[in-house]
Amino acid sequence: MASYNYKDKTVIITGGGSGIGEALSKKFASSGANVHILDFQLEKTQEVVDEVLEKGGRAQVHQCDVSNQEQVKEIVQGIASKNSLDILINNAGIAHVGNIEGTSESDMDKLYQVNIKGVYNCIYACIPKMKEQGNGVVLNMASIASTVGISDRFAYSMTKGAVLTMTYSIAKDYIDHGIRCNSISPARVHTPFVDNFISKNYPGEEKEMFEKLSKTQPIGRMAKPDEIASLALYLCSDEASFITGTDFPIDGGFIKLNG
Repeated sequence: MASYNYKDKTVIITGGGSGIGEALSKKFASSGANVHILDFQLEKTQEVVDEVLEKGGRAQVHQCDVSNQEQVKEIVQGIASKNSLDILINNAGIAHVGNIEGTSESDMDKLYQVNIKGVYNCIYACIPKMKEQGNGVVLNMASIASTVGISDRFAYSMTKGAVLTMTYSIAKDYIDHGIRCNSISPARVHTPFVDNFISKNYPGEEKEMFEKLSKTQPIGRMAKPDEIASLALYLCSDEASFITGTDFPIDGGFIKLNG
């Protein structure tokens, strides 16, 4: 595996307490980064932090609702007052299953608050410090649903489409300030969310449904969170300094090979 040195880098990761976020937190910490995790679930995220600390890494959790701009700004300013602010990874997000008829106004509002406003709030809070430094990296977690139609994912697809276009806008507006912005678009990733979704909706059929969902990926399986984190580690590194304004599908061939 490629090795990247993040020894003098401060990384903010939202939703870093489980799934892809947990993999991101551990991956960056093991590469020397000073990791600050913004997560609503304090207890679970503290377990991730404790594991990082036990292995000699640096990590800290900040309980945060990313949809609350004042809360985000206060936390980011506190971090930036003591450290450089090198990397922001917008990973926090929520999912929803349903077409437009199965999407209530409250569903739509909830997804907007976290998946769109949450990303906006974090970038908004971090950009001034990055401009002052003359450098910085923003990495947004989008989805293949940003660009292709997926059944029963109306609201989720809409919000991830917004994340994708935010990525392009930030990259364009701040390239002259030394700030890069890219996104990653995963297909289905095997996380606790997937297991919980299957057990809740298909009790007694968990194994069959897991195999069925896995086979919707042309490569024949779901991605592992660590595979997403490895791509993120590269995209945020100095080795990727020529890359900005780009979305990276990591999808087991879903976009190009399906259909």
